[in-house]
Amino acid sequence: MPQKNRTVRGVLGGLVGLVGLSAVAGLLVAASVTPVLAMTGLAGTQALTLFDELPEVLQVDRPMEQSTIYATGTDGKPVALASFYEQNRIPVTYEQVSPVLYDAILSSEDKSFYSHGGVNLGATVKAMVDNVSGSSNRGASTISQQFVKNVRIQECEQNVDTSSETYQADLNQCWTDATQAKGVDGIERKLQEMRYAIQIEKDFPKNDILLGYLNIANFGGTVYGIEAASRYYFSTTASKLTVAQAATLAGIVQNPNFYRIDLPEGTWTGEDGVARNGEADGWADTKDRRDYVINRMYADGKITEAQRDDAIESAITPAIKAPTQGCAAAGTNAYFCQYVKSIVENDEAFGATKADRTDLLRRGGLEIYTSLDFRIQNEAAAAMTEIVPANYDNDYFGAAGVSLEADTGRILSITQNTQFVETPTEDLAKTSLVFAGDMENGNSGGFQVGSVYKLFTLIDWLENGRSVNEVLNGSVQTNVKFTAESCGGGTLTANTQEIGNFGGSRGYSANVMDFTRNSLNSGYFTMASQLDICEINNVADRMGVTLADGTKTTEQNVPYDILGSKNISPIAMAGAYATVANGGTYCTPRAIDRVVGAEGEERELPASSCTEGVISPEVAATAAYALQGVMTSGGTGSVANPYDGTPLIGKTGTHDEWSTMMIESSTKVTTAVWAGRWKGQSNIYNQWAGNYKLNEMRYPLARISQAAANAAYGGDAFPQPDGNLTRRVLTDVPNVVGQTIEEATSTLERAGFSVREGAPVDSDQPTNIVVEQDPSGQTSGGATITISPSNGKGTTVPAGLAGMTRSEAAAALSAAGFTSISFDNSCTPPTAVVSSTDPPPGTATSKSSAVSVTCE
Repeated sequence: MPQKNRTVRGVLGGLVGLVGLSAVAGLLVAASVTPVLAMTGLAGTQALTLFDELPEVLQVDRPMEQSTIYATGTDGKPVALASFYEQNRIPVTYEQVSPVLYDAILSSEDKSFYSHGGVNLGATVKAMVDNVSGSSNRGASTISQQFVKNVRIQECEQNVDTSSETYQADLNQCWTDATQAKGVDGIERKLQEMRYAIQIEKDFPKNDILLGYLNIANFGGTVYGIEAASRYYFSTTASKLTVAQAATLAGIVQNPNFYRIDLPEGTWTGEDGVARNGEADGWADTKDRRDYVINRMYADGKITEAQRDDAIESAITPAIKAPTQGCAAAGTNAYFCQYVKSIVENDEAFGATKADRTDLLRRGGLEIYTSLDFRIQNEAAAAMTEIVPANYDNDYFGAAGVSLEADTGRILSITQNTQFVETPTEDLAKTSLVFAGDMENGNSGGFQVGSVYKLFTLIDWLENGRSVNEVLNGSVQTNVKFTAESCGGGTLTANTQEIGNFGGSRGYSANVMDFTRNSLNSGYFTMASQLDICEINNVADRMGVTLADGTKTTEQNVPYDILGSKNISPIAMAGAYATVANGGTYCTPRAIDRVVGAEGEERELPASSCTEGVISPEVAATAAYALQGVMTSGGTGSVANPYDGTPLIGKTGTHDEWSTMMIESSTKVTTAVWAGRWKGQSNIYNQWAGNYKLNEMRYPLARISQAAANAAYGGDAFPQPDGNLTRRVLTDVPNVVGQTIEEATSTLERAGFSVREGAPVDSDQPTNIVVEQDPSGQTSGGATITISPSNGKGTTVPAGLAGMTRSEAAAALSAAGFTSISFDNSCTPPTAVVSSTDPPPGTATSKSSAVSVTCE
């Protein structure tokens, strides 16, 4: 504010101080920086800061710069996905700026730039007189001094709290303090500018200072630097500016938010309430300033009379091209971009605090080179757009896909059905959540992954030395006992009838290969009942899987875990299957290949690693052997197989009626697709969207993505399974002959066998007694044992018939229950005795069977 009611004594005191300041200025021009505090007329505490060492921030190449996320194009060259900035700035080199812009700036701001030493003494002294008297706060600064001023503004802006409610006001105050200070504050500012301007003139070439000024200067709003200003206001580059455009920008820089030409409604309002300097008046104030610059250029001989006349006659015609910052600019790559952004904001490789990391992204000029591969991403994104609506039924139906390079963990693709927006919205077609990620990276709560979690039961089964060819009773059972003893959970009970099998199957006896190929829930329950639930979840933990909220998989251990009831991110599950494909080596999923700082230095990357032996090569090879069956004809994942000759492993997953997954992998690339409700539990089965059922969309999405991955990366044959882990396993069969049917059934089922009751057979035993079983001895575990009860009609040909007379033999056979007895003619003589019978003595047969007797 202007100073009021200055006394004579005050004015005289100020003038005395001015004499001293003029002397200081003279000393500064002579390159003397010795503080002459007594001559300033300032308080000692103020003067102490006037001649500090040159701040490190006063470098001609260190403005706040936007950070950019890149992917590698199909031609191998970087492709920008998105930029982030506090200030829209695109630094350029000296040669990338049109000479007409340099002429416009120098003619209007500092025509003696190349001849002075950083300070225009005459103009500076007059400005100080005006500041002391309070009649003006004008700067009369050289380009070097203006550069210093802009750096100090920049330094102030960098310290503004971006989360503050007064953020914009605080930014404006930085500019006001640096440009509008009056009286003593104005003198202090001017002396600092002079001191630093002289110093940078010693340290840097003139062209570097001029370019530094143009790269850092504000051109209104968040537009900083001549390149960003050229693109924003005129949709061109700094190298292609016309005389009129260059003069307009040179005029704007003097008072950016007053002369800016992107506000059609005007930049200020007169006392009459009418907006000024807008579209209605042809940006009159800016045109006046522009014309002044044009005339200065003409007076300095920089342009011809014809150029001057043409430029002055032209109207100001903005061609605003507002830049889009943030991941929304990345189109179908936006969710990959957002995932990368979240890494930068959350990983301590980019700063100690969240605020530090956010500031670095928006101000630090990072070049972030990512792992995105357009050869996969483009195909996957196109399939997602074609197959899955952004908002099917206004009930949170979504889908996401991710592909990982198995032997590095590099994330090659992330796709999603919704449209990316930064801000919350009630439109379910739009969200900023990255479904493929977790809470830390993507702000997503994950999903119940279903049967793809069976992988960890399979791995634990193999690590316990069990065979994939072992036959088990996979029937639906009640009161199945599970153990969680390794983590203190004791014995647990579950009822497989509560979960059932797909299509209502009651299950069956089969080997682990069949259970895996057909994703038989009850079969995997049987497997898990012979293992330890805690160890199964520990396998998941070893293979890099956590819940989406960061909780370890081992913190809760219940039988239903084996069917994928926990909320996990698709990226985490893809990493686990990639471990199998990579021979047991787990690689941390990562999306950033390289980060280059504003100074061109290579920056530290977020921690990542590949860990060998997470599972043994033998276990990995055998698990892959079982999982290949899923992708072949008859397997539950076969419809997701592109059948392009690339060997694949895979697994399907469904959780209840609202969540589905498909994971498949070559030895090179793993693809995971989720489709379902990202909120709520409404049924998605047998509902059509276009040509696809909601519960079956996962198959074409995964197939198309994996086909693109196979085309780009290929794939080798998986290693042969371990012989011991594929052996045929025989189990002792309990002998149940003589037991009741109920006792025999219970005995066999406790031993893990299925039981089938055969037709009754002839026996003299009671009808509920088992008299035959098949097989007996040894057979495959879980095999079906047929038990046959007595029909109560059996008997045995008596022993000792030989030597009996005819009457004695007839009596013995009748006593045994035989009703059809015939004697040979040889038995007619009174002295004849029995020599043989048919059937022979001791034979078990039916009482109705005919017995023939021969005598001698």
